[in-house]
Amino acid sequence: MSTGMTPQALQGLKVVEMGQLIAGPFAGKTLGDFGADVIKIEAPGSGDPLRNWRLIKEGTSVWWQVQSRNKRSVALDLRSPEGQDIARRLISQADVLIENFRPGTLEGWGMDYETLSRDNPGLIMLRISGYGQTGPYRDLPGFGSIGEAMGGLRHLTGEAGRVPVRCGISIGDTLAALHGTLGVLTALYHRKVNGGRGQVIDVALHEAVFNVMESLVPEYSAFGVVREPAGSALPGIAPSNAYRCGDGGVVLIAGNGDSIFKRLMSAIGRDDLGQDPALADNAGRVRRVEELDAAIEAWTLQRGTAEALAVLAEARVPAGRAYTAKDIVEDPHYQARDMILKQATRDGYEVDVPGIVPKLMGTPGAVRSAAPRLGEDTDAVLAEAGYAPQDIAALRNRGVVA
Repeated sequence: MSTGMTPQALQGLKVVEMGQLIAGPFAGKTLGDFGADVIKIEAPGSGDPLRNWRLIKEGTSVWWQVQSRNKRSVALDLRSPEGQDIARRLISQADVLIENFRPGTLEGWGMDYETLSRDNPGLIMLRISGYGQTGPYRDLPGFGSIGEAMGGLRHLTGEAGRVPVRCGISIGDTLAALHGTLGVLTALYHRKVNGGRGQVIDVALHEAVFNVMESLVPEYSAFGVVREPAGSALPGIAPSNAYRCGDGGVVLIAGNGDSIFKRLMSAIGRDDLGQDPALADNAGRVRRVEELDAAIEAWTLQRGTAEALAVLAEARVPAGRAYTAKDIVEDPHYQARDMILKQATRDGYEVDVPGIVPKLMGTPGAVRSAAPRLGEDTDAVLAEAGYAPQDIAALRNRGVVA
């Protein structure tokens, strides 16, 4: 596990994370990776449900180990008035509050931004929800998969005429988290140069997805075109697809640049296509995309995956294969760039986890601490907030903290 002796970019930033599962906690993780002190508030007894999602080792999800590294856990009953008072005190001393509850939840606990900012005018509040804090859908429950659907992504995933498929991960939640993190950093800069006041950042899951949908809406506006699913191809860009190899593997080839296309055609022995004036630009290649895809796959089917990739690399044509988890962990490039980290857990075993992105050369991110056990840091965090030991003990006896 990297300890990060170099000062980190967000060192000294205090974050209170009140979210659970993916979107809010991923934003907290990202800030924590770059030095922020992230205090995660969890419900006593159960904690964040992510602790029990997917594959479990020693009683805890291995997903939890990466999602909650560099965080401290406080077990606090937010449904009790005393628990809400404690939360308000922690927030009054924080730079950033992250929450991804349904809109209105914090208001019901007396933690609306107006109230919180009276005690902490510089507070930056990141709110991630299914549909945002305003609008006719704001009160509907929303998960990442629903945001992916409403944002336009699900309609494009899969093959024409078949039920849309998910991309295999909770991409809607993660996109919302990254947009939220960008919002936090932008608001921190604004606070620094414009008088120290904070603000609310309102991120809707579907809007985060929609923001990366490229030309989807402009094409509909200008041409009335509704973009449809196209399997492994990239519609309107050619050639760019996945091609079968003779050993049962698949290579992805992006030969859509004008000069790249000529090198690709030369590499597969089809200079007749590479030198065809009608194929000199993308528009011409799109008109004959089926012919080009057939020519490329005729070549890949005669070769194994490794051989095809070697030839394409020599020709400087962007190409690759679809990596599995095993491929990633064993890949020398991943290892050379510290993208697979060996992380010790609080449960006594080590696990490989993803490295830190992006890579800051002057103030790099680091894994400073393993994911916490539920409530492991309650006493320390409350003591820092000004609670005496006897007060913490009394709160624990009343079940307010754990």
